[in-house]
Amino acid sequence: MARRKKKRKIFSPIYMTLVLIVLYLPILMVIIYSFNAGRSIGAWQGFSTNWYTRLFNNALMGDALKNSLILAGLSAGLAGVIGTLGAIGLAHGHIRGGNAIESLATLPMMIPELVLGMAYLAVFTAVGVKLGMTALVLTHTAFCVPYVFINVKSRLVGMDPAIEEAARDLGASPMRVLRDITIPLIMPAVISGMMLAVAMSLDDVVISFFVTSAETTTLPLKIYTGLRSGGTPEINALSTLMLALIFVLVGLSQLMRARSDKKLYSSK
Repeated sequence: MARRKKKRKIFSPIYMTLVLIVLYLPILMVIIYSFNAGRSIGAWQGFSTNWYTRLFNNALMGDALKNSLILAGLSAGLAGVIGTLGAIGLAHGHIRGGNAIESLATLPMMIPELVLGMAYLAVFTAVGVKLGMTALVLTHTAFCVPYVFINVKSRLVGMDPAIEEAARDLGASPMRVLRDITIPLIMPAVISGMMLAVAMSLDDVVISFFVTSAETTTLPLKIYTGLRSGGTPEINALSTLMLALIFVLVGLSQLMRARSDKKLYSSK
């Protein structure tokens, strides 16, 4: 028995190390070769920040970045409103078939992006919506709503109902309870969900490919087309900056979620 435990103690760190290497070594290579002085992606030719300089001077990349930031901001904002209202209505409305509605609300997270992209393209073509920024905003909002919905719903489930009941007993109207009690308590979860929505929007290629137009190019699509034409360390530099942004957003999201949990537990 002691030998088995000893073997497990030795095997577990080795296994986790191998898993981490497989997961993060390719990302590390992208970051390293973004500082390569030469054009070759597979041969190191010295340290240089030249590709970052060229990236910041690239007007096409700048336009794609602006489109992506506008798209991420609009879709995350709309998803924040829709997801929050949906979570509050489902948690407080005592709706019949609430579990089925909750499953439908989170379904876009489980459907393959290829299927979603084709479905949105078919719908927009049928109703006459012009492909481009409008279609992108509607599409990204649709698949970002579940991230806000799940975060807010979990916070609402963890809230002590006695807090809202005490406010109503003191004469507060339902709208005032919502404004002064519920929303402040769930706001960290709302912000956390919106940050995840921004990260997912900035990361999307497949769905955007189906509903974008020639006049509207997002940053992930620009990276994809650049890699298809051969790619340069400039793409590595752009990918490195996007990775840094997404890591920051996910880190802030986790921090907001931890603070939300602490606030909820301290209120009980």
